[in-house]
Amino acid sequence: MSYVVLARKYRPRSFSEMVGQDAVVKALTHALEQKRLHHAYLFTGTRGIGKTTVSRILAKSLNCTGPDGSGGITATPCGVCSACTEIDADRYIDYIELDAASNRGIDEIRDLLERAAYKPAIGRFKVFMIDEAHQLTKESFNALLKTLEEPPEYLKFVLATTDPEKMLPTVLSRCLQFNLRPMAPEVIREHLQHVLKAERVVHDELSLRLLSRAARGSMRDALSLADQAIAFGGGTLVADAVRAMLGSVDRSHASQFVRALAARDGRAVLGGIDALREHGLSAAGTLEELTALLQQMAIEQAVPGALPDTDPDSEETRALAALLPADETQLLYSLVLHGRQELNLAPDAYAALTMVLLRLLAFAPGGTPPARPAGPAPQSGRAVAAAAPAAAAAPAVRPAPAASAQEPPAWFDEAPDDFAVQGVPDDAAQALTPPRAAAAEPVLLVPTPLGERWAGIVAMLEQSQLIAALVRELAVQAELIEQHDGAAPLWRLRVERESLRTNALRDKLQAVLAEGLGITTLRLDLEAGVVQDTPAKRIAAERQRRQQEAEKIIRNDPLVQEMLAQFKTARIVPGSIKPH
Repeated sequence: MSYVVLARKYRPRSFSEMVGQDAVVKALTHALEQKRLHHAYLFTGTRGIGKTTVSRILAKSLNCTGPDGSGGITATPCGVCSACTEIDADRYIDYIELDAASNRGIDEIRDLLERAAYKPAIGRFKVFMIDEAHQLTKESFNALLKTLEEPPEYLKFVLATTDPEKMLPTVLSRCLQFNLRPMAPEVIREHLQHVLKAERVVHDELSLRLLSRAARGSMRDALSLADQAIAFGGGTLVADAVRAMLGSVDRSHASQFVRALAARDGRAVLGGIDALREHGLSAAGTLEELTALLQQMAIEQAVPGALPDTDPDSEETRALAALLPADETQLLYSLVLHGRQELNLAPDAYAALTMVLLRLLAFAPGGTPPARPAGPAPQSGRAVAAAAPAAAAAPAVRPAPAASAQEPPAWFDEAPDDFAVQGVPDDAAQALTPPRAAAAEPVLLVPTPLGERWAGIVAMLEQSQLIAALVRELAVQAELIEQHDGAAPLWRLRVERESLRTNALRDKLQAVLAEGLGITTLRLDLEAGVVQDTPAKRIAAERQRRQQEAEKIIRNDPLVQEMLAQFKTARIVPGSIKPH
């Protein structure tokens, strides 16, 4: 007897054997049990998720006669009567499957409609199944419409398609539509384990996880890949062999890249790419594994503990999630996802992979540049980068221009480069020193009791996510100058910007205040004028205070004072000090 591939051998024969499509199975089961049968069904979804299988089970349910020949319409076909066995063998005369990919013309549909005029030869219903129905021509659809709308009582239509958007709306409106969803990797893995156990194939857990992810939601693809992997592995499934067959990359390589990027270690990134090239591992597979890893890291960062404990990779993923801020994880995920498209454009896939990974170091939200190699000891008239105390943040190291062509600038990385001190020769200081940044204008804040109260209310509204966009802008730029509570509460706000003093924005802010404070009768008035105490001014004043404190810490640091004293023309680069 010839070998039967796993995808055909383990095709479900009843609704109870189907996996991953509970909603569709439940709806069809109830319809069959209650005899509420539609005349046309449309099953949609990607390849290999059970559209044809559901159609055959439905045909068996409609025509099953039971083991003793006295059965009727049922949601649990017996599987042993002539109707069930012949439909499974694809030789039941009253079940007709038409492949619209190769039979899409008007002649084939006319031939099908001619058969519709005759009652079933042996069955209870005649079932026409049209696969890939979206490939029918417009003329074929039009010829089918009338019969599809009012077929004989003994005729049922079943249409299947992977692209329902290409179906005519007039066809969709005549069908009862069911969307079969791609299956989760966990569902595929469990079914593969059941199949391999029945086949007595030795396997490990990691190989099943690799196959279930590679199937991308298709059970048929998963079984076909399992067939291929069994042949590749000589009758067994081992993770290394499966990974080699799929061209996938071990999760450890993706983890190493994440650790290197989190540490801003460009050398480690390049070393990892060289290792991939040396072992012949796929650049595309690396990005794919990185995408999956970063997605799981983002889940752990958003909802700690959400990763399943049954997954052996969860512990490592949690550790990696702690290394990167959530915004950098999202940025890296986006870079990696879009970087997969660049591999085919670059002459060298590994070079494209290098650029994708180094892009995070260039565009990291924190702005931290990659580490540079250390240079020789500093000499007078050269650029010097020194470390700042922990109170200062936002690195801003900048090399000063060289004193001459023979004296290139030196770099020092023994300490974090949180700010920069530059020095140049006296005779070139004026020519090479960049213009000093304009001093920040002092914030003119005149605190008032009403201003304090209004700032607290606005903070509460923001925390409750009740204000956004222009309504938030009106709230933070306004000053509460008058407040009358009682039976008819009236609050008066002063707003400088004319664009914010609109009735629409006032009404929206008034409604938000009424909801947030529970004052349904509150009336809000806006007036023009110069403001003195607004939430925006308070935020700006606090930011300025923290900036001044950070600059004071830097200026008073003994190491900085020593460097400024040693290099007479040295100065702190304006704007390079940023408070955490």
